[in-house]
Amino acid sequence: MIARMDPDAPCPCTAGTPKPARYGACCGRWHAGPQHLQAPDAEALMRSRYSAFVLGRNDYLLATWAAETRPDTLADEPPGLRWLGLEVRHHKRIDDTHASVEFVARNKRDGRAARLHESGRFERRDGRWVYVDGALK
Repeated sequence: MIARMDPDAPCPCTAGTPKPARYGACCGRWHAGPQHLQAPDAEALMRSRYSAFVLGRNDYLLATWAAETRPDTLADEPPGLRWLGLEVRHHKRIDDTHASVEFVARNKRDGRAARLHESGRFERRDGRWVYVDGALK
């Protein structure tokens, strides 16, 4: 299920930070509209993918995943799962077409908190950044 997001609402990727960005000026522009799928770097793509998880935008997640590692489909998030925040710890541009992003995504389900700590690999293909894979930390 895709959640609708007010363009002036705080963007999920910056929620809980001292100066949250507005969704329409942050990840919303990569999710839809004239700049759809055009994140300018791996960190922006990672942030937009986190926001897509929060909003249930499986279409966007699949479209920004490298074909060779992308699943055929994605299941909806389990009932009761809430994404709480994203911390980008490190963004490294290796060259013009390769980058890595280390991040921690926090969530809560049924009163239990969890963290997803990953170092993701990204590549620029045909002018667009895509998520290739990641290693859990």
